[in-house]
Amino acid sequence: MSGGERQFTTPGGIALGPLEIIPDGTARSFVVQLQAGRFHGFVVRRGEQLVGYVDSCPHMGLPLARVLDDYLTPSGDLVMCSWHGALFEIGSGRCVGGPCSGSRLRPWPVAVVDGAIVTVTPEPA
Repeated sequence: MSGGERQFTTPGGIALGPLEIIPDGTARSFVVQLQAGRFHGFVVRRGEQLVGYVDSCPHMGLPLARVLDDYLTPSGDLVMCSWHGALFEIGSGRCVGGPCSGSRLRPWPVAVVDGAIVTVTPEPA
C-alpha cells in the first residue's frame, strides 16, 4: 500500500492524549497516521464518559465538521453534520434527522485509561 489510503479503524492501545484535551461537553477531532494511511475520527466527552466515531457522514462520506472540532449542535446535545444538517444521537450515533435518517455513525472505540484517552480494539463483527 502507498500509505495514503483513508482508514476506518485503528488498532487498540494508541494514546491520543490526556482526558483534559477535550473539555467536558465538547468534541475533538483526531487524525491518526497508520502504516496503511490516515484515520480521521472524533471523540465527544460527557464528564468521564467518551464516545468516539469515524469522522464520516453516512449521507455522503464527508467529514462532519467544516470547522475544526465543531461537531455538536449549539445546545451540545447532538452531533451535527455541518454540510447537510444531519443530526445524530451522541450515545448511539443514530441519525435522528436530516438526509440520512435511520443510518448510524461508525463507532470508534475509545476509553480513558489512567487519565489518558486511548483507542480500544474493536469488537469482532
